[in-house]
Amino acid sequence: MTASDDPAAQQDGGVVAALEEHLLGEAPWLTQRQVAERAGVPLATANELWHLLGFAHVPDDAAAFTTADVRALQLTSDLIRLGILSQDRQDGLVRTWGRSFARLADWQVALLASVAAEVGADPTEGLLAISDETLPRVQELQSYVWRRHLLSAGSRLLAERSSGPTATLAVCFVDIVGYTSRSRTLTDRELVSWLESFESVVLGLTVDRGGRIIKNIGDELLIVADSAEAMADIALELTRRGADPDDPFPAVRAGIAYGEVVTRLGDVFGPVVNIAARLTSVARPSSVLIDLGAYAALTGGEGDDDTDHAGTYRFRRLRRISVKGYSRLKVWVLQATVSP
Repeated sequence: MTASDDPAAQQDGGVVAALEEHLLGEAPWLTQRQVAERAGVPLATANELWHLLGFAHVPDDAAAFTTADVRALQLTSDLIRLGILSQDRQDGLVRTWGRSFARLADWQVALLASVAAEVGADPTEGLLAISDETLPRVQELQSYVWRRHLLSAGSRLLAERSSGPTATLAVCFVDIVGYTSRSRTLTDRELVSWLESFESVVLGLTVDRGGRIIKNIGDELLIVADSAEAMADIALELTRRGADPDDPFPAVRAGIAYGEVVTRLGDVFGPVVNIAARLTSVARPSSVLIDLGAYAALTGGEGDDDTDHAGTYRFRRLRRISVKGYSRLKVWVLQATVSP
């Protein structure tokens, strides 16, 4: 059964079938078994990769695939043969691809559909026409951005000169204050626009100060920077803007921890990440909490005084706090030094 024979597909007026042929280069005509055979890959491997990419299960007799799927499996097999995709790396890398491109595709399709609606185009012809005009350019631009980020990541790796998957970083979680109550007052489109505006501002501030956004988790953003100073400046500026009643940027809270983290597939893991998350969860609105590692990196001290000053920062020692997984953490409120 092909997409054009599917009663559910026919209900959309043929839009999905038309897009399917347009984007994949031909109408689906191969079953998953046939794809695996043509690619020279075991069927079990083909099924596993399909699921890791985030795609739903396809019945064995469904003609849901094209020669593009054969080529994708052949390329995957080549990477495995070359030792790039060993079994311990394969699952994580393919799953990361699936999640990343699924989110990107959702946003891009919504954008194209919105543009088609604005010009009053027929859903099928309008979406197809726009995609035909824009997709080659988007594909080329995505390749350029990807290569640029590869260069940046490679430069960081060489600078660290580390053979292990660890790095010493400042880690920060930034959380929107009152997100739940605010989101209830917005339509879906308004909520998406609000979150995109928030992420855009954070991205600009972060990149300008030498940090990078790792991911968003609901209404939280996970940010890392090579230095504690860069991260402190980012967090303080974000909380300052959020506390300004004349600035549309939402109020936020932040938690910063500094130390060795495990890096894998563009993500970061370990106690330092966990502590930063816990500090954010207990921080007051428009405040920045830091752990002992960040305090030591910013001041060179051990944190014995209740209040310390170090250049452009001011620190207020809090009573030790206990959070999930960590008891009696040394914590400071970080503030910018007020100029006289």
